[in-house]
Amino acid sequence: METPADVHDPIPTDGSAGTRILRAAREHFFRFGYGSSTMDDLASELGMSKKTLYLHFPSKEAIIDTIVNHMGRMISSRLDAITADPKRSFVQKLCEVVETVGGALSRVSPMMLRDLQRYAPRIYDKIEQIRQRNIPIYFTRLIEDGIKQGMVRPEIDPRFAGEFWLHAIRGLIQPDILEKNQLTPRQTLEKAIDLFFGGLLTPVGRQDYAKHLAHCKKHASA
Repeated sequence: METPADVHDPIPTDGSAGTRILRAAREHFFRFGYGSSTMDDLASELGMSKKTLYLHFPSKEAIIDTIVNHMGRMISSRLDAITADPKRSFVQKLCEVVETVGGALSRVSPMMLRDLQRYAPRIYDKIEQIRQRNIPIYFTRLIEDGIKQGMVRPEIDPRFAGEFWLHAIRGLIQPDILEKNQLTPRQTLEKAIDLFFGGLLTPVGRQDYAKHLAHCKKHASA
């Protein structure tokens, strides 16, 4: 099974100044928070002048916007490849979708989401739009496959289930709810997936999913 390592680190590795800035900024934002970071901090960390930094990105928001765009494109590309592959079984697709989205979410903390909501609402809204665009498409496709393979209950309406999942996950991955539950976005996703698909899967589907999930978790921790 192909591992989605590219989604875990969607920023290119071409060694250019722009890439160096994006990588350093991502680590800095996630370590210290978006609101607490400044262009001065980034220039100092990179060992470059602010003038050089501003030649590549006009503002801190432009940097985080580029990071989010990279992540959004990579996730969409990966989910499209997984869900459209006729060689993968339903449970393989489900495990890989969880690992792909979970890998991306593992870099995001409740503090980071709170900072974006407060200091960069346009970027926070963009993340919401990516979620709203991707979830109904890929989860509907996934559930349709599950029904065809006898892993999802046949009476389930795939489109309704996809919309239901969208609104459930949008509600759960909110800074206030994450802090209240004391969970990271990735932990929330994994718990929600287990609960959501626990109601959709047939007995055979649940058994197969549990087996593949154990394999996925072992592979991810290796």
